[in-house]
Amino acid sequence: TVYGDTIVVAVLDDGCNAFHPDWGNNLWVNRYEIPLNGIDDDENGYIDDYQGYNTYTDDDNIGGGSLGGDHGTPVAGIIGAKGNNGIGVSGVNWNVKVMIVVASGDEADAIAGYGYVLANREQYNSTNGQKGAFVVATNASWGVNFGQPADAPIWCSLYDDLGNVGILSAGATANANTNVDTQGDLPTACPSDFLITVTNMLSNNTKYVNAGYGATTVDLGAYGQNAITINVAGSYGIFTGTSSATPHVAGAIGLLYSVGCPQFIEVAKTN
Repeated sequence: TVYGDTIVVAVLDDGCNAFHPDWGNNLWVNRYEIPLNGIDDDENGYIDDYQGYNTYTDDDNIGGGSLGGDHGTPVAGIIGAKGNNGIGVSGVNWNVKVMIVVASGDEADAIAGYGYVLANREQYNSTNGQKGAFVVATNASWGVNFGQPADAPIWCSLYDDLGNVGILSAGATANANTNVDTQGDLPTACPSDFLITVTNMLSNNTKYVNAGYGATTVDLGAYGQNAITINVAGSYGIFTGTSSATPHVAGAIGLLYSVGCPQFIEVAKTN
């Protein structure tokens, strides 16, 4: 930011290939934590979370283990593959820190994943940036088709908790031509004002046929068909669907924080 805050966008997914050559230095690391010493050095409630956090193994194995990062790698690459480095592709942000959180599936996964992000931003706020992370956005390119907010009250309430500390969240809607207003979807039916719900658009500004919609529940569309991004194999490929559209939005939130406007950052930090 104009005041020197390191902008962080958190990706909740199945992990990523941290060794892809097109990351540059854009993957977040917890510089207040000493890796592999069995101590919560930064006192954020998590031990050895140096590279991020894996909610399933309770460590910083952001490669995802058996989950593999096949989905999370291209998602994260859309947000923050290194730009202007002469190789591969550029993310929405050429320079950013992408926080990898291995969590995707149901309400329990959402609670664990968002809880980690929340703890780091709360710590950043309370220590005036001496610890934690200046997370400004989260991305969830996953969910539960036809899921109802009434069945996941804690999951939905977390978006307000995140928003109250300064984090906007982007959530992908269903890859099906369903009316979320009437048929439901999680997280995109969650009513929080701090959750931006995203459907999939074609390059001619029309909704892709197999993408959810809803005048109340779906906020906007972003281009998600045939995006070229990094992949888990260490190369590049086409990535498509609402999972591709949503990180374009999360990435744009991060990019906005880099504008040279002191008043914007002051408002973002105080309100």
